[in-house]
Amino acid sequence: MTNRRHFLRNASLMTVAGVWAANNKLSAATESALSKSNVKKDFGLQIYSLGRELAPDVAGGLRRVAQMGYTSIELAGYNAAEGRIGAVTMAEFKKFADDAGLKITSTHVNPPMREYNRDNFEQAKEFWKRASDHHAAIGCKYIIQPGQPVTRSVEEVAFVGEVFNEAGKIAKAAGITFGFHNHEGEFQRVVPGGTEMLPLGRGRAPQGAKMIYDGMMEATDPELVVYELDVYWAVFGQQDPVALMKKYPNRIRLLHIKDVAVLGESGMMNFQKIFETGYANGIEDFIVEFEPNFAGGTLFEGVKLCADYLLNANFVK
Repeated sequence: MTNRRHFLRNASLMTVAGVWAANNKLSAATESALSKSNVKKDFGLQIYSLGRELAPDVAGGLRRVAQMGYTSIELAGYNAAEGRIGAVTMAEFKKFADDAGLKITSTHVNPPMREYNRDNFEQAKEFWKRASDHHAAIGCKYIIQPGQPVTRSVEEVAFVGEVFNEAGKIAKAAGITFGFHNHEGEFQRVVPGGTEMLPLGRGRAPQGAKMIYDGMMEATDPELVVYELDVYWAVFGQQDPVALMKKYPNRIRLLHIKDVAVLGESGMMNFQKIFETGYANGIEDFIVEFEPNFAGGTLFEGVKLCADYLLNANFVK
């Protein structure tokens, strides 16, 4: 049975390890030259990447993010009851972003339930109404659910699609667009009447099995629900991000640009092809997410190295 490590080593989308790493770390001279030439490219940062390092000085932290070369941010840490992002009100956060010259493109928001069902359907709709209104008020373009709901069967996937469509209607009425962000679990398969997801790497799928991601696409209205493809987690789900973008060119409207840590250092992500395909599909929002497992320094330092990589990449616009 093909295991995940074997897949990652041999899948066609991978580059030779180290190719990107050789180009990733800029010399001090190159970094200085970039700064002096005012290189301007369009990519954002998911603020989850900064963890607790952002909290002590949100205004100053966002200015640092802008100085690194990021042009937009995606929010995380929404508190529905208080209308806050962490300890900061929505209005304050927008002011801090505006003062730093950063657009708030999107936000990650999870509902208070992990399993959608008929009993909590109305509660879910109330939550999405409140969250949509809060984020539309600060100019967000997208409101994204990043957590995978419980999906153990084909029927549960279809019901999740029904909930997403309702969330999409609510968001649209508020002037914002609803979307979903994947991890690796959405690339597992389920069967009709099933009680659990089938493990990745399994042999031939049983009759009637469907990949959850495909099922979500089929169950959601393209006019109401978009998708934010996390390219890194797609790879861990044994999928080719480029193939997914080509399969769903009008549904995937945002990309999470991520690697094991600093972009390009692992050698396992073909970012050039990912960006080229994204641009060809008309995607405008490329958002860096940096997992806080960086051993080389602070999270701010890691996030800056990611920005340096993109500024130095001739395939990034």
